[in-house]
Amino acid sequence: MYQKSNWQPSAEIATLKKRAQLFSEIRQFFYERDVMEVDTQILSLGSISDPHIEALSLHTSVQGEPVNYYLQTSPEFAMKRLLCAGSGSIYQLGKVFRAEDRSRRHAVEFTMLEWYRQDFDHWQLMDEIESLLKALTKDVSITCESKSYQEVFEEVLQINPHQVQLNQLQTMAYEYTEYGLEETDRDTLLELLFSHVIETKIGLERPCFIHGYPASQAALAKKILVEGVEVAARFELYWKGMELANGYYELTDAMEQSTRFLEDIEQRRLLNLPSRQVDDRLVAALEHGLPSCAGVALGVDRLLMLLCNIETINQVIPFADDRA
Repeated sequence: MYQKSNWQPSAEIATLKKRAQLFSEIRQFFYERDVMEVDTQILSLGSISDPHIEALSLHTSVQGEPVNYYLQTSPEFAMKRLLCAGSGSIYQLGKVFRAEDRSRRHAVEFTMLEWYRQDFDHWQLMDEIESLLKALTKDVSITCESKSYQEVFEEVLQINPHQVQLNQLQTMAYEYTEYGLEETDRDTLLELLFSHVIETKIGLERPCFIHGYPASQAALAKKILVEGVEVAARFELYWKGMELANGYYELTDAMEQSTRFLEDIEQRRLLNLPSRQVDDRLVAALEHGLPSCAGVALGVDRLLMLLCNIETINQVIPFADDRA
């Protein structure tokens, strides 16, 4: 039951003015680069298959027929369908929803900036993100670090994440998190070590891109060979110990995408997670043809937290989840 007394915004009006200014500056950045703004649907009949992200669903009826909608966790699938239809480079600034536990950095509803640059690879996209940060911070001296996934594991934990033995990963994960001795999934163990140990040590002074993730963590990115090791052509951006963005050199192969969807579905089954209706329209669009492109999703609320030196996400959004 909501409390009537919680009618006031969770953010100060001065912060909301800065938020409005940030939105305006983001739009100006892309206007100057001739990147078209789009506004795709929030509700979808299909959802993502990712076993690490939980979607919110809406059970309703339309014209007397029961319908199950999903609230978008990202506009990615819809935007890729537009790219396949010939939109050219596009961006979107809007609301997304995820069934996550609330914390100082997480809210069920939050604002995401997502954009796709045709004929870019992930390296060119990283350069553009650096340009965006310079424009938004008004600090042209900002430069981003760039380190490989392997490099940061070797620096912080003295292990090669692509070669380390499972039993060593289990022992290290337990040492730092008191969990992992019975875990047999390498990616789960690596993520535990990354989030609990490494993440707090990167991007402290200036933004830092981490690239070259294991191929098993490719998600919707291409896989490439780097010094004889197959890795995912993706990156994440960290600043002051916080993840800000996640980007891919996008997978364009429809058959490979279908295979990855099936692998995700099987993993969800093994983890006893709810099944979802996969978005077959994305596969159909890829069969038509996705142009070579790179895409990234950036958390706008988190960026505003950093720009305003604010500690919790509730202080940069008009109304926190418990005041919605």
